Amino acid sequence: MLDISLPESLDAFWMPFTANRQFKAKPRLMASAKDMHYITVDGRQVLDGTAGLWCVNAGHCRDRIVDAIHQQAATLDFSPTFQMGHPGPFALADRLAKMLPGDLDHVFFANSGSEAVDTALKIALAYHRVRGEASRTRLIGRERGYHGVGFGGVSVGGIAPNRKFFGSLLPGVDHLPHTHNLEQNAFSKGQPTWGAHLADELERIVTLHDPSTIAAVIVEPVAGSTGVLIPPVGYLEKLRSICDKYGILLIFDEVITGFGRLGKAFAVDYFGVMPDLVCVAKGITNAAVPMGAVFARSYIYDAFMHGQESAIELFHGYTYSGHPLACAAAMATLDIYEEEQLFDRAASLASYWEEAMHSLKDVPYVIDVRNLGLVAGIELESIPGQLGVRAYNALVNCFEQGLLIRTTGDIIALSPPLILEKHHIDEMVERLSHVLRSM
Repeated sequence: MLDISLPESLDAFWMPFTANRQFKAKPRLMASAKDMHYITVDGRQVLDGTAGLWCVNAGHCRDRIVDAIHQQAATLDFSPTFQMGHPGPFALADRLAKMLPGDLDHVFFANSGSEAVDTALKIALAYHRVRGEASRTRLIGRERGYHGVGFGGVSVGGIAPNRKFFGSLLPGVDHLPHTHNLEQNAFSKGQPTWGAHLADELERIVTLHDPSTIAAVIVEPVAGSTGVLIPPVGYLEKLRSICDKYGILLIFDEVITGFGRLGKAFAVDYFGVMPDLVCVAKGITNAAVPMGAVFARSYIYDAFMHGQESAIELFHGYTYSGHPLACAAAMATLDIYEEEQLFDRAASLASYWEEAMHSLKDVPYVIDVRNLGLVAGIELESIPGQLGVRAYNALVNCFEQGLLIRTTGDIIALSPPLILEKHHIDEMVERLSHVLRSM
C-alpha cells in the first residue's frame, strides 16, 4: 500500500523548476487523482486546469491504462531494444504511423520530450552527413522556444533563465524572433492575423550563415511553456517554404500540441503544414509512464538504410527506448482517445472554451488572453520590479481555491484534460476570476 501521507522531511528531494525553499515552507502535495481532479494530502479536491503538466489528456488514473500497465509488468517487465526487441514498440509504431499524414511513417522511441528533441536534432545532423552534406551542422531555434532540458534542446531553446547558467551550450546555433506582440495581437481569438512576416527572418539567417551550413529549424507550432504563443496566420507555411527552398529540415516540437490539444491528433493536421521530423511525448501515454518519440518522414529513414546490412545505421538510443510498460500504456491511451473520440471532443468544446477564456478580458491585471484548441494563455500586468510575482501569487491562491494552473513569468497557462465538461470550464473561469479580483 502506498504511503500518501505528508513525508517526515521534504529536504532530500531537489525539486525541478521549483522555488525549493518557498515550496518546502508551504508545500502543495497531491495524494491521488481521478479523471478531472487531484486530491491533496489533506483531503482537498483540486480541479486540474493543466492536464498535470500538459500531459494527462485522457484524465487521471484511467482504469484501462492502469490495467494495461499492470498486466504488462506481470508479463514482461523489460526487454532491450538494442539488437533485439519485443512486440510492443513495433505494434505501437505501426499504429502511430497510421495516425499521421503523408510519409511521416517511422518512429524512434525515447523517454521524454527532452530526449525526443535531442534525438530529432541528432537525426537531422546525421541525415545530412549520410547524404554527403556534412557541412550542415547549424541548428536554428526561436526566441522564447522551449525544447526540453537536454543540451541540444536548451541550445535551440530561447528562454533565457533556462540557458544562462550553463555556458555556451552547443556551438553554431541561431534563433528566429518570437511572434509575441501585444500591441498588434492582444486578445486575438485563435491565430492572430499579424506576424507572418516574422518567418522571413529565416531568410536573413540563411544569408548570414550560408544555407550549406544549416541542418534544421525547430519550432513549437504553438509555443506552450513560454506562455501560449499562437502562430500568426501563414507563419508556419512561410517557414516550411523557406526550409524547402534551401534544403533545410523543419522540425515540429509537438510535445504539448500532440494528441488532441488543438482538436486534431497533431498540429501537423491542424495547420496543414508538413514538417520533416515531429517530436512528441506527454500525451502519448497519458503521462502514466514516461515516453517520447520522434516521427520521421520515410526519405529520412531510407537515407540511413544503405551499406552493410549488419552495420548499425544510427548510433543513438536509450536503454528504455520502447519500454514494455510505456508501450502498453500508450496502446491503452490510444484506445481511449479513439473510442471516446477525445480529439473531436476537444474540437467541439473549443469555441465554448474561447468565449469563456476571453470573458476574463476585463478582470483586473489581465492584459491579454490568447487561445487555440483547448489551450489558453492569460497574461497579467507585472508588478513593477517583480516579474512573475503576480502570477505566482495567483497560482498559490488558485490552489487554495481548488484550481491547478500553470504559470511562467506573469502568464497563466490553462490546458485541461480533454475529458472536461462545460461546467469544468465555467468553474475554472469563476475561480480564476475570483482570485484575480481578490489580489
